[in-house]
Amino acid sequence: MRMSHDMLTREIGASGIQASVIGLGTWAIGGWMWGGTDEAKSIAAIQASVDAGVTLIDTAPAYGQGVAEDIVGKALKGRREKVVLATKCGLVWHTHKGNHFFDYDGKPVHRYLGKDAIIHEVEQSLTRLGTDYIDHYITHWQDPTTPIAETMEALDTLKQQGKIRSIGASNTSVDEVKAYVATGQLDAIQEEYSMVKRDIEGTLLPVCRENGVSVLSYSSLALGLLSGKIGPDREFTGDDQRKDNPRFSMANRQKVADLMAAIAPIAETHGATLAQTVIAWTVQQPGITFSLCGARDAAQAVENAKAGQLRLTETEISQINTQTQAHLSDLDS
Repeated sequence: MRMSHDMLTREIGASGIQASVIGLGTWAIGGWMWGGTDEAKSIAAIQASVDAGVTLIDTAPAYGQGVAEDIVGKALKGRREKVVLATKCGLVWHTHKGNHFFDYDGKPVHRYLGKDAIIHEVEQSLTRLGTDYIDHYITHWQDPTTPIAETMEALDTLKQQGKIRSIGASNTSVDEVKAYVATGQLDAIQEEYSMVKRDIEGTLLPVCRENGVSVLSYSSLALGLLSGKIGPDREFTGDDQRKDNPRFSMANRQKVADLMAAIAPIAETHGATLAQTVIAWTVQQPGITFSLCGARDAAQAVENAKAGQLRLTETEISQINTQTQAHLSDLDS
């Protein structure tokens, strides 16, 4: 058993804020697109994460239209000072400005990052989270109807007021990242990245490295596909978004199962689970600073957290890279 290291921590951009490389992502806790939520289990998951050394908690108003933020706020009562709290803005339902993005319970949600909406949204989030400041505030999806300079002006104002401590952007393009950097201090971007989705290696990661921008990766386990727990025979039902997702085809799940069998000896060497090994690989990729992992109960939370104590050797990373190339190069997506 070699997982005896401390939790690895890194700085978010140039903010001076240190956080654990493993963050708890709370999309599933909001229930939306995940078949509902269990508040008691979710609170236990958040508290177990913090107790296991996770200091980065990531949420958003859009996760269940406030549900996830409410639950995070309840879970962090008395623990707020132990965590770096990240939430988002830009998916709005209080106004019809910006671009229509999707409907939630039959009502429109728009992508809008105008100054008026950001000022409104931050107050809503602070109330739900039960705090008077947000450590890392992220534009959730980009809004082509608002100049990034206007968005950054609003965020800088909030920073000067002490309501937020650092600025992030999510679901971005290279040009958008460059525009953020040109108009203020962008500390991090948040993007999907995993063994089965590596396109940002050739696009966003070089720009971030050049500009000292951290990268928070989400879906490191690809919605559970890389957890080592979803075999070819698993069936998805109800509003589970994986049901009709081509990435979860039976053929793909067989390829992933073959990959998991190939990297199992490395996991065993460290006394680690397959999921922990995949997460540790993720945060040891060049340019990836943090990995946000979802958990819906305390056991999942603790398992994910321990990945931050796992250090793979360069040889092991090279072996895993060889196996991912062999098994995942022709994955359907």
